[in-house]
Amino acid sequence: MSRNSRRRSGGHEEDEHPDERWMASYMDMVTVLMCMFIVLFAMSTVDANKFAKLANSLATGFGAVQSQTVDTAEGVVVPPQLVSEQGEGFADMEVALREVEDLTALQDKIAVGLRKEGLEDAARFELDERGLTVRLVGSESFFKPDDAALTPRTIRVLNIVGPVLKPVKYELKVEGHTAQVRDFDPRAWDWELSSDRAVNVLRHLVEKSGVAMSRVSAVGFGESRPLKTSGSKADLAANRRVDIVVLSAQPETVRALIPEVAKDPEAALRKIQQTRSKAAAPAETGSAEPAGQTPGGEGAASH
Repeated sequence: MSRNSRRRSGGHEEDEHPDERWMASYMDMVTVLMCMFIVLFAMSTVDANKFAKLANSLATGFGAVQSQTVDTAEGVVVPPQLVSEQGEGFADMEVALREVEDLTALQDKIAVGLRKEGLEDAARFELDERGLTVRLVGSESFFKPDDAALTPRTIRVLNIVGPVLKPVKYELKVEGHTAQVRDFDPRAWDWELSSDRAVNVLRHLVEKSGVAMSRVSAVGFGESRPLKTSGSKADLAANRRVDIVVLSAQPETVRALIPEVAKDPEAALRKIQQTRSKAAAPAETGSAEPAGQTPGGEGAASH
């Protein structure tokens, strides 16, 4: 049948593809692909200036390439000759010194507050590898025998200690102790008593001083960690105490240096300065060749 006859019979020519809605989906897909490629292109664009500085800084730091440009990276590169057998550099000493300074500042704030209230003898401080320990020692001033309730003196001290510890980033551990020093008793009374004392101190820090619950924990040691194991009854009563420990979050290598640094911070600072001078000496006296050149000159042949 001819085309004219088909037109006459139907009145119009029939479309071979009447449904073209697929084109809309196709165009959407093409648009999304174009956007994806634009994003990929944008991500692949590298700032050559910054990349060159980064590459040069890393190469200089690792000693792979000599450079005369200034390394703007933070930190100190420890030369191999100044690293101990344990692989520790003097950077650990610097971190330990800063940690001791921060913990000492907390100690000073607490001491000033206690002094204003006439309670300067109510707490003792200790800086060791764990951090700062605020030791509430005072015989029956803090806890009566066989009693976990906070005395008025304890509450006064905690009202000074709590606000100082509230804003700090350190985690806190409250440790309870009892004063009984005797042969082993299978009863758990000492453990329960020391735990109750620690928990009561913790509750006061959280509820009255606003210390975050996620930053503080409590534990009871009973009579297992006495300060004194012999002496008069009054001397042994000093074991009845609660310790508030401000825990250092530094690595073990840094925390191990805290007692040494706390004992003599000035000596630690001198040691750091001397080590820095030794580290800088080779760079000052040695002749540095420009990057990419050999001592024999540009393009020197190797034999």
